[in-house]
Amino acid sequence: MSEVREFVVPPDAGGARLDVFLARQMPDWSRNQIQRQIRMGMVTVGSETVYKAGQKLEPGDVITLRAARHELRATPEDIALDVVYEDDDLVVVNKPAGMVVHVGAGVRSGTLVNALLHHIGTLARRAGDLRPGIVHRLDRMTSGLIVVAKTDFALEKLSAQFKARHVHKSYVALVHGSVASDEGEVSRPVGRDPRRRVKMRSGGIRAREAVTRYRVLRRFEGFTLLEAHPLTGRTHQIRVHFSSIGHPIVGDTMYGAPSRVRIDGREQKTLPRHFLHAAAIEFVQPRSGHTLRFEAPLPADLNDFLSLLPQG
Repeated sequence: MSEVREFVVPPDAGGARLDVFLARQMPDWSRNQIQRQIRMGMVTVGSETVYKAGQKLEPGDVITLRAARHELRATPEDIALDVVYEDDDLVVVNKPAGMVVHVGAGVRSGTLVNALLHHIGTLARRAGDLRPGIVHRLDRMTSGLIVVAKTDFALEKLSAQFKARHVHKSYVALVHGSVASDEGEVSRPVGRDPRRRVKMRSGGIRAREAVTRYRVLRRFEGFTLLEAHPLTGRTHQIRVHFSSIGHPIVGDTMYGAPSRVRIDGREQKTLPRHFLHAAAIEFVQPRSGHTLRFEAPLPADLNDFLSLLPQG
């Protein structure tokens, strides 16, 4: 059963959190249910879809909630996983391209969370029923290393490390064109695209600081292989940043990469995924305080594509 509810923020509610305001207006809904709907993109403030439960409201804001009143939650599924490391607090997985991290709008099964619930049995619940244990995310078509918390203690400590920028992540990306400098930094705010809510852009709605450092690993004819280090964790950050400097990631047609590429004089379809791989991650084990570092080699499909490219 679905429903649409609309509210106008009165003068005395200015400055209130979005989730708190909605919870007061909708006593038949729990605050957790409301927060879940916000994360799923079911709430708009004015014409803008909002994803942050803590967004502050202004008097006169028009809030619309469009939601299905069914309980969506992740359930265990027997799906193969490449587990790189596991202890009592956390698990590190080498996620394949094509796997969504957690259940959400339009995605009910086949996710990393579904697989981990089968593998482990339980994950940290503080993040909610849809994304238990999730500390950070990788895009669906990005492969590589992701850390998931098994306990609420680990979730809290790991989240604090990410927030303080104490987690070091390294990605490998193949971009179009010849990047001029062997090392560099892109520092451009990233916000949501006003026309496509699933897309981000340099600038955009409610843009936030975003910094990506990079260095060249190899040069090919018409392409550059890079190691990228995001110092911030914005949605689609690396993809947006390289597109913004005129070097979109190969296969990333959402952010300007061509659908066909020319290799050694021949034209062919581009990769069916974007060439972006979370190759290394370093963080502190929440309980022991020991530094942990893990690496994941490029998957076969990306190595095969590189083998086709003539050296630059």
